[in-house]
Amino acid sequence: MAYVITSPCINEQAGDCLDACPVDCIEKGEDQYLIDPATCIDCGACETVCPVEAIVYEEDLEDEQRVFFDKAKQYFNV
Repeated sequence: MAYVITSPCINEQAGDCLDACPVDCIEKGEDQYLIDPATCIDCGACETVCPVEAIVYEEDLEDEQRVFFDKAKQYFNV
């Protein structure tokens, strides 16, 4: 399991999650930050600092948010 960055992050530039991640699994994609699901250690540090509340645990994603998990997997070739 991993954390997933969802739609509130699109075009967001704060990037607080980058500094909070202890394993550096977050990268800036084309239009939002993305979490590498293969590297994420499920610590939740990113979720607590996100200023737009865009980060959700994979198991808690709503159906319409699953596209963001797929987007991250594709970006990181997982």
